[in-house]
Amino acid sequence: MLTKRIIPCLDVKNGKVVKGINFVGLRDVGNPPELAMEYEKQGADEITFLDISASLEERKTMLNAVSETASKLFVPLTVGGGIRTVQDMRDALNAGADKVSINSAAVTNPEMITECADSFGKQCVVVAIDGKKKGDKWEVVTHGGTKFTGLDVVEWAQEVQDLGAGEILFTSMDADGVKTGYDIVPTGAIADAVDIPVIASGGCGSMEHIYEVFAQTRVSAALAASIFHYGDCTVGGVKEYLRDRGINVR
Repeated sequence: MLTKRIIPCLDVKNGKVVKGINFVGLRDVGNPPELAMEYEKQGADEITFLDISASLEERKTMLNAVSETASKLFVPLTVGGGIRTVQDMRDALNAGADKVSINSAAVTNPEMITECADSFGKQCVVVAIDGKKKGDKWEVVTHGGTKFTGLDVVEWAQEVQDLGAGEILFTSMDADGVKTGYDIVPTGAIADAVDIPVIASGGCGSMEHIYEVFAQTRVSAALAASIFHYGDCTVGGVKEYLRDRGINVR
């Protein structure tokens, strides 16, 4: 049985790690390289670095901050935000990223997923899917949750897998930052619908929430921010808690 991964997330704006609720009301919580090193020391399996305002501000990812963070790490680093072209992905990989996450650009130009997979290998291509509930289904949203696309999250997940994505990062925008737990229904539906690894994101407020998403869905990894940034728990503490409850973690 594959081991589950714990991935602290660094939401970065203006070179600082920030945290808010539903992507608004942001406040600084630290410096990306320092936090990344601390989480690696605690036992993080990977680190995710998301330049959360790059798409809204229509600019590229802050590669200097990526490079500084990557140079301090031994665990894999995934970088996202402002990746619009194959060249942007190449630049992020050259700056030290091990994987690159594309979101808004994948929706507007799905062929980019295939181009990136062909150029760098599927293992480097993470497609981030942000979803919000609309009626009785979950719809893909882009640009920090500000634009509805009309795409169903499960159907889009299957499509990005077919196009060459190596991994999916699903964030429930309804749950993001509110600390009430991962959005189990859409997360589980996506994990059941695809064969590639799915990372759960959005809503983690406790170790129990990470246990719940692993126990109730087929996700391969859980991404969390607030519980680590505010010192509610450590990565090592989460792993010990999960092992005690029969979850196979790294």
